[in-house]
Amino acid sequence: MEANLPDPTARLRGEVVYFFAYDIAYELSRELPTSLMGHRISEYRLDASKRNPKHLVFYRPRMIRLPPEDRVGPHGSIQIRIETKILPIGAISIRVRVPFEVAELADLVAYHDLRFHQTTLDQEVRDLAEKLRSELAPWVLRSNECLSEEEAYTVFCLQPPTDNGAPFRSESWMAKHREAIAGLLNQENDPACLSGQEIHESTSRHISYYQHDLAVIDWDAALLVDTPSEWEECLYAIEVANLQLAELEAYDRHLDLVLERSYRDLAGAPMRTRKALITGLRELRIDMARFSDELSNINKFLGDWHLARIYETTARRFHLADWKKGVEEKLKTVGELHELLKSDHANRWMMALEITIVLLFILDVVLLILGGKK
Repeated sequence: MEANLPDPTARLRGEVVYFFAYDIAYELSRELPTSLMGHRISEYRLDASKRNPKHLVFYRPRMIRLPPEDRVGPHGSIQIRIETKILPIGAISIRVRVPFEVAELADLVAYHDLRFHQTTLDQEVRDLAEKLRSELAPWVLRSNECLSEEEAYTVFCLQPPTDNGAPFRSESWMAKHREAIAGLLNQENDPACLSGQEIHESTSRHISYYQHDLAVIDWDAALLVDTPSEWEECLYAIEVANLQLAELEAYDRHLDLVLERSYRDLAGAPMRTRKALITGLRELRIDMARFSDELSNINKFLGDWHLARIYETTARRFHLADWKKGVEEKLKTVGELHELLKSDHANRWMMALEITIVLLFILDVVLLILGGKK
């Protein structure tokens, strides 16, 4: 294809990587089929980092890779690659990779909301998520009534640019192109309209390990500058944070519904309904505690401190700590409600026993009186 030929005018080359995280069920079975949509399910593996120490230990989800597909993108024909990760916490993460060759950073703004000839990337990915959800149905425990809204994130992976043969230095390059980077991350075609405060805010969270690599993390998008062989590690760290955000949002919505239903049921609920409510709240506390542990397990990057920094920076940008705190506060409310209902249930039984004892005492007295008269 003509699009695969190098563009002599392009100074910037790389890939745009799109993440789409969906919560599809309350839980997935640990035993999955050997294939999905006609493609073999494998275990996701990540090579050991070049950065010491080299023994990288991390959670390995199941995944499938789809064959490349040709599309027409913002600057001509492109070939997209799609892979999907499946996690037992009831979530899937779809990753789409789109190569690019452009003259400057502003040309990448068009890749934020990628549109094809007759459809959009968002719609194609959602259709794919629906197909995966349908095929995974036999292995799903308590599936959602409908597919949740995706949590999307875009990462622009850039090979270190060359400037008249001079070696690339990330700090000096960022200082020179800070305005353009902020425009790209904020989806602004004219970055000159951004204030100095916004430019600083969008690019303030940046990390580099060597002089030739750079990671700039913002709320809606990120920029990675490194050799292609090193992209995968940072991409996975960002993908994990995006998955956790999607799951925390799902937990938060679920707890809102549970609390709303509990408050409604408590108003004049009969004894039998209150007992079922107590059982439901107890099971919810156990399930949420277990899923919270599983959600935390997927972000353990043991053996690579640079990846941990990438993850922590992304987590702060996504306000994962605030989301987790909000979920924990609602779980605390669920726990207090559960204890209150248990106490109320016990008090009702104690009152019933006391009334029974009093009635038995009265009956005994009546029988004694009637026996004395006879």
